[in-house]
Amino acid sequence: MEVIAHRGMPRKSRENTLAGFAAAIEAGADGIEFDVHATRDGVVVVHHDAHLPPPPGSPAGSLGVPIAALTFSELRRESFGGGDIPSLDETLACVDGRATLYVEVKAPSIESRVVSELTLHRARAAVHSFDHRISRTVREMARELPTGILTTSYLVEPERALRAAGARDYWQRWEMIDAALVNRVHGAGGRVIAWTVNSTAAVSLLIALGVDAVCTDVTDEIVPFVRQREGAKGG
Repeated sequence: MEVIAHRGMPRKSRENTLAGFAAAIEAGADGIEFDVHATRDGVVVVHHDAHLPPPPGSPAGSLGVPIAALTFSELRRESFGGGDIPSLDETLACVDGRATLYVEVKAPSIESRVVSELTLHRARAAVHSFDHRISRTVREMARELPTGILTTSYLVEPERALRAAGARDYWQRWEMIDAALVNRVHGAGGRVIAWTVNSTAAVSLLIALGVDAVCTDVTDEIVPFVRQREGAKGG
């Protein structure tokens, strides 16, 4: 089973930072998952939300400055609170092929830039999205780049969604995964990736179901557990 670090090591380091990604690799992560957005001047950056966090003391529900409204240099100014937000290029250089990068694209306007950077770096990477049209577009741009689809609902025929998007990876909330779903995805040549899995009890269940990968906030706990289980099975 592959262990994918969700935004790095969010319980040990600030999420979506180079330090967090390095910590995840040190903990043995096979992959790292993160989201990307683009600045006003077209730099692809790693950040979960489309907005920066609001200033301290802001009313509940307030949004910070949109990333798309700032240039990359403006984004990195501490006054905006984005000083440690890395670019995709910096992230690729930091990871340097030591883990597979699972890149979630949320906006349909940046697929070409993401594909270009991943291709330029010859990165071990895959692209996924809740918007299955984005996954399809990426697949058409770069046939060699694996893609995936995210869903929060239980699809009775997940293989149809995979085929429609031209995708390999089927990302599903771990609580919604059962043997029937795994069998159907595998029957279509796909892989099941469970998110977000933060307990060894859940991992045990998913291993029994034949799930291919888990995305977790606690890589340092899940990696040794999975490796121990794999070692026991091999013995």
